[in-house]
Amino acid sequence: MDLNTAFDRLKQAHLNGHLSYEQRIELLTRLDVAVRRQREDIVAACSADFGRRARIETLAADVMVTLDEIKYARKNLRRWMRPQSRSVNLTFKPARGEIRYTPLGVVGVVAPWNYPFQLAIIPLVNAIAAGNRVMIKPSEFTPTVSALIEKLLGDVFSSDEVVVVQGDAEIGAAFTRLPFDHLLFTGSTAVGKHVMAAAAANLTPVTLELGGKSPALITPEFPVAQAAERIAFGKCFNAGQTCVAPDYVLLPQDQLEGFITAFSDSVKRRYPDLANDADYTGIINERQSSRLAAWLAEAQSAG
Repeated sequence: MDLNTAFDRLKQAHLNGHLSYEQRIELLTRLDVAVRRQREDIVAACSADFGRRARIETLAADVMVTLDEIKYARKNLRRWMRPQSRSVNLTFKPARGEIRYTPLGVVGVVAPWNYPFQLAIIPLVNAIAAGNRVMIKPSEFTPTVSALIEKLLGDVFSSDEVVVVQGDAEIGAAFTRLPFDHLLFTGSTAVGKHVMAAAAANLTPVTLELGGKSPALITPEFPVAQAAERIAFGKCFNAGQTCVAPDYVLLPQDQLEGFITAFSDSVKRRYPDLANDADYTGIINERQSSRLAAWLAEAQSAG
């Protein structure tokens, strides 16, 4: 694929006319249907790329949150698009002021491998809701999911609405040098610096979600066992490959041994026999399991 040709096609489509409210709702609805219909394919693709990944993890972390985002956008889109009145200075009376929200143009999305589906599709949802055209560069480290994304989006969108670009780091670097109207990148801080430098050449605004260190703080009055249970969930979910997974814990010295014991017990309960478990559902607590079960029932009936 020639990146410049694909970009120019999207840009020209934007210049030819903005997506209306009805068009945006139609596209989001079609995307919702496609994700629901292919949810088990998404599960299989993630498991193939990860070596193995629990079905419940993919449904919770990649599928359910994506559908929730689509639902939220569809529910609020009309309100988001509505012009907002603003007062004007006496000098300009009897004029009146308004803020009108218009699409930027072509939005670029560079997605990472740790949540390969939702971190590509959720930015797409928001960009489409805002009336933009979109180019997506999924991770080369999850080729099965990336191929599924390209096929799924190709069935939902036309080539002048959404384009998926496949390729290695060299293609990714060329992608970030395109003159986008906005560029979103999720990944490491080191790569994020290169992305920002590439975007700066075109004065492209960027949104960077970068890696870092996430502390967990336990205050003296908080139950240490409860804190350990929550921290264990956050650290172990998706094998710890989450941008906000806790990296270290700050707590009173006299609670250290109690925390270590409670944390170890929680991990053992969640992963009693990881090497042999086909689908380790212990990673999800009772409340989360109930919500996921209810969502799956709704998705089944809607799919």
